[in-house]
Amino acid sequence: MKKGLLPVLAIALVVAGPAGAQGQKGDVFKGKLFPPNVILEHQAELGLSKDQFTAIKKAVVEVQANVAEHEWDVREAYMSIMAELDKSPIDEDKALEYVNAALLAENKVKKEQMAMLIRLRNLLTEEQMEYLESTRE
Repeated sequence: MKKGLLPVLAIALVVAGPAGAQGQKGDVFKGKLFPPNVILEHQAELGLSKDQFTAIKKAVVEVQANVAEHEWDVREAYMSIMAELDKSPIDEDKALEYVNAALLAENKVKKEQMAMLIRLRNLLTEEQMEYLESTRE
């Protein structure tokens, strides 16, 4: 594996998170999407073209940048929730407002991850997808 690929792969493992958890029971997407770490683990067997490899790297880097901003929003919202929960009495409306902000930010992260997984799948040929599906069995 190329040296420059290791940071991308590490990021991909973090970014793919629950949306990319393909090997677990109860896979919501039934093997329809492939996280970047799985694609890159099998890049030799898949015969990824240079264009495919470059596009995968670009998709991962883009999602990393977009997700970083939303992760800050999640962190800020959770800090606000915790501060509100330390009060007595707790302002329910304010606490739920912070919960809503956290959930919205988390959903944005998940949407970014799903968009990346869809982009990655669209980069693969039918044969490459069949190969990846066969590795799950």
